[in-house]
Amino acid sequence: MKAIIIYLISLTLLCFTNSSLAATTEYYKCVTDRGTVFSEFPCGSRATKHKIQVTDPDLQAPQNFVKELNELERQQIIRNLEAEIRSYKHRLDILSRDRDRAQYQQEQRLNRILSDKEAKQINKDIKKQLKAINKQYGRDVKSVNKKLANLEKKLARYN
Repeated sequence: MKAIIIYLISLTLLCFTNSSLAATTEYYKCVTDRGTVFSEFPCGSRATKHKIQVTDPDLQAPQNFVKELNELERQQIIRNLEAEIRSYKHRLDILSRDRDRAQYQQEQRLNRILSDKEAKQINKDIKKQLKAINKQYGRDVKSVNKKLANLEKKLARYN
């Protein structure tokens, strides 16, 4: 069902976006104190540009529309995969920043300690916390890298 809907939408878009089938006219719209004015030229500093597209109903769609629709779908899949890859790369950057921030906070605890005995205890606790932070970071990065590798494999199949 979804494929049929995508097919019909793509066919419709193909028919309306083909420059040989449509004529485009531009006009400007201005709202003034006296009312709304439409013109071929800008009629004021706050003029908004609009387009009208007119299609010729006698013209037929190209015969190889299936090939063009497949190409449009392939391009859309590539764009979606590339966007998802960028998203996962941003996630990796965020994970790295969060880990660095947590490590910095743990290291700053040492500077607040007064006695050597307390410093040794805190140092031991900090090392334990840093180990846990790095372990969690490693798991998160591994998971994201695995998803990223799968997406890049999918993208390679379409290129």
